[in-house]
Amino acid sequence: MRWKKGSPDYVLILTILLLLSVGIVMVFSASAYSAMLEKGDRFHYLKRQVLWTLVGLPVMAFVMNVDYFRVKRFAGLFLVFSLVLLLLVPFMGIAKYGATRSLGFGAVTFQPSELVKPIVVMFMAKSLSDNQAYLHQLFKGLAPQLAVLAIVAGLIMAQPDLGTTVAVAGTSFVMFIAAGVRLAHLLPLGLVGLGGAALLVVSEEYRMRRILAFLAPEKDPTGAGFQIIQSLIALGSGGVFGMGLGEGRQKLLYIPERHTDFIFAIIGEELGFIGITVVIILFAILVWRGFRIAINAPDVYGSLLAVGLTTMVALQAVINMGVVSGSLPITGITLPLISYGGSSLLFTLVGLGMLLNISCYGAQR
Repeated sequence: MRWKKGSPDYVLILTILLLLSVGIVMVFSASAYSAMLEKGDRFHYLKRQVLWTLVGLPVMAFVMNVDYFRVKRFAGLFLVFSLVLLLLVPFMGIAKYGATRSLGFGAVTFQPSELVKPIVVMFMAKSLSDNQAYLHQLFKGLAPQLAVLAIVAGLIMAQPDLGTTVAVAGTSFVMFIAAGVRLAHLLPLGLVGLGGAALLVVSEEYRMRRILAFLAPEKDPTGAGFQIIQSLIALGSGGVFGMGLGEGRQKLLYIPERHTDFIFAIIGEELGFIGITVVIILFAILVWRGFRIAINAPDVYGSLLAVGLTTMVALQAVINMGVVSGSLPITGITLPLISYGGSSLLFTLVGLGMLLNISCYGAQR
């Protein structure tokens, strides 16, 4: 069945462009000092972020114009391809900060775990929509999706990357709920998942240190608690109006990952409560438009795909903001569309391109 194609959601497009603009400005502000010391070029990270943005926007536009229901048939093939890349990471990956998450050569690298995010959502949407008649049955209806989730989660954890694993698992469970899977099946599975996460935490000393630092960072102010303490200092120093763009102090080698995982703290320090409120409102608008697209989608597959893509961005944003504000343990996950990082930015824009594609058909129901 074909549907008449209309215009994309222009509010969502504007929101994406505004978040990208905030990201470019804040990546430069957060990284200029360290980039001069490390690279001899204060514009190093800014140029790379702008480059990835200029690559990502045409890719988003291309994805937006390829009918999403035509791509549905390739979901399984895409999933196999992404799993192969994840399998290659432990053997051919690039190690950094005690983890091996990237593939590439020289200066050109990417993280397969970022690619797998929209692909898992696409596969889950296809599988759940194709098997609606059996979703009330645990083994016949839900087992295929759970098997795929277990494989993807296991490969991502092998890197290791608990934050991305949580985001993928959380998004999948939201999609299960949206598809109509029985809560009597989901609740025990959720408890098993929480138990597994707890085992993963206690199985590694560095994860236990992060949990203890989250509970009482002041007990290890120069070790595991250092990052969160400096982040809270940045947020507290910003006050209502902030110290001014470019005037923050915590980016001067106090906060590690200042232009990636902890860029939200720099926003709070330099732009204050007003700045972080604007960012939160922009993400809220993105989520609102995403779920609106899901409600108005012309088919079940499109609706579930929109739910998953929106939830993935929302979960990552909530986790990142929670970590930076000391509300969640450190997980190492970026702030979508704002943090520095080519892989994250590119594949987030791919996912949002799919979401805009679905929006082109919603008004034609």
